[in-house]
Amino acid sequence: MKIAFFDTRSYDKVSFTKMNEEYKYDIDFRDYKLNENTALTTKGYDVVCVFVNDVVNAEVIKSLKDCGVKLIALRCAGYNNVDLKAAAEAGIKVVRVPAYSPYAVAEHGAALLMSLTRHIPQAYLRTKTANFNIEGLTGRDLHGLTGGIIGTGKIGQIMANILKGFGMKIIAYDPFPNEKWAQESGATYVSKDEIFQQSDVLSLHCPLTEETKHIVNHDTMKMMKHDAVIINTGRGALIDSKALVHALKHGHIGGIGMDVYEEESKYFFSDWSTDIMTDDVLARLLTFPNVIITGHQAFLTTNALKNLAETTLNNIHDFTAGKELVNEVK
Repeated sequence: MKIAFFDTRSYDKVSFTKMNEEYKYDIDFRDYKLNENTALTTKGYDVVCVFVNDVVNAEVIKSLKDCGVKLIALRCAGYNNVDLKAAAEAGIKVVRVPAYSPYAVAEHGAALLMSLTRHIPQAYLRTKTANFNIEGLTGRDLHGLTGGIIGTGKIGQIMANILKGFGMKIIAYDPFPNEKWAQESGATYVSKDEIFQQSDVLSLHCPLTEETKHIVNHDTMKMMKHDAVIINTGRGALIDSKALVHALKHGHIGGIGMDVYEEESKYFFSDWSTDIMTDDVLARLLTFPNVIITGHQAFLTTNALKNLAETTLNNIHDFTAGKELVNEVK
């Protein structure tokens, strides 16, 4: 079984090489992304393994089929970058890792929240230069505030529990509410408008679909409290980035901590410190003192990497063995 592994980082090689000692697949690690220009390099490979910023559209899938690829293995939970209809028509199966470490993502969201509300980055930079002035670093207690969760899957539920641990009241929005969880956790489901209006902290944990794209937009941010903050460890396009800049400039919201960005594929996972950034929206967001951006690292823990490798290779094993694909995306 030959696997073309795209968008590889050092931590991918370490975790997958170790896990592959059991499976003994022929893995070709590549540092470049899968897209229309690189799809033809998969000739002779049975499987492609891709990540969140690889392009797996209809054109790429046609090339994969022509090259003999039989399986697309996503080493992530999201699959919005894959044209599932084109894959089905081409007879190529698609599998994913639905839950690699929900704690990793939720805990990173909490870290963003604490860093944002207590001005940790600014304080760190000051003290590194022996500046111990605390003017301008006034934060606020999370205890007693209202935490809003959009999307109450595993990650959303864990984030809700973390916020509840701070002593926050939990409200949630989900078109498919989990009433049992809400009853057990003390959370209350509200309407979409209400979650924007009532939340002091709004954390996004829903998948990216046509219905959720830009769920945070000009109109919904205008509903929010002026000191409310948004946390996004989900998908970048859940937020209209241009509307976000406008909301921050005009004080419609209090700030944002984000690990994802809707146009991140060009920049994230790469070093742009010595180059000119042509994305004016991202460049503008980086100038706000009440914005914290991390480069899609919420998943990056040893626990998550082990689970990603194990589930991905097991998905491939089940495919080759003709077993039921429990993690197939249709």
